[in-house]
Amino acid sequence: MAKRHNAPGMFSTQFITALISTSLVLVMLGTIVLFVFTARNLSSYVRENINISILLNDDISNAEIENLQSALEKQNYVKSLKYISKERALLDQCNSMGTDPSEFLGYNPFTASFEIKVNAAFANNKNLGEIEKQLKSTHKVMDVVYQKELMNSVNKNIRKFSMILLIIAALFTYISFALINNTVRLTIFSKRFIINTMKLVGASWGFIRRPFLSQSFLLGVLSAIAADIVILGGVRWLMTYEPEINAVINWEVMIIVGISVLVFGLLITYLCTYFSLSKYLKMSSNELYHI
Repeated sequence: MAKRHNAPGMFSTQFITALISTSLVLVMLGTIVLFVFTARNLSSYVRENINISILLNDDISNAEIENLQSALEKQNYVKSLKYISKERALLDQCNSMGTDPSEFLGYNPFTASFEIKVNAAFANNKNLGEIEKQLKSTHKVMDVVYQKELMNSVNKNIRKFSMILLIIAALFTYISFALINNTVRLTIFSKRFIINTMKLVGASWGFIRRPFLSQSFLLGVLSAIAADIVILGGVRWLMTYEPEINAVINWEVMIIVGISVLVFGLLITYLCTYFSLSKYLKMSSNELYHI
């Protein structure tokens, strides 16, 4: 009756070395995943912080202001809405510039307005053009003002940055697979004669694979946990250093990064172990001496 064998080197120096190497690679891979999702959130954050000013006629009544505000709040493109009265606009000008233009003009030159921030999905020139046209046709709206050139620049740069980041992510995924594959192959290479001996005494391929695959599963889990701890620690440090980063790195992103690292860790170590074992299982005893 065949006795169950243990994967050699469990928690040995060789296993610890593989654990450290795999963890470092997963940290690199997890950081790229973090950058990809952070870039997406940063894109939304930038787009949703571009103001659209709706300038109102001077003869608009309070009832009309309330009706217009209620209508705007129902629009699906509006993320946030703020009403600024003529008096408030003048006060803000005085506070920011330190001068009161009404003193030498003899009247308040500002108009009442609504400041809106649009949802990221609508923050492009096509949608904003339609929104502008719709708002300008609204009763008592004098003008609609927003920074078109800034919007163009933001969307253009975001597209370029996203493309570059995707290319880097694909490259680093390949590099990560290659590095982990080499680590696993070196571990199995040192045991190739043990594998061959077991094969010669009649052990089945599945019996030989089982402990190695169990070890690879453990390696993947522990490496992913270590990598997640490092990444989470780095993000926590960044948040204490720069609190504004909370706007683009939230717990949803961190959960996705953590799961991605775990999946990559398990998948890559398991597949690399399986295919490396298959290579040596297919070799004859003579071939092992010529590797």
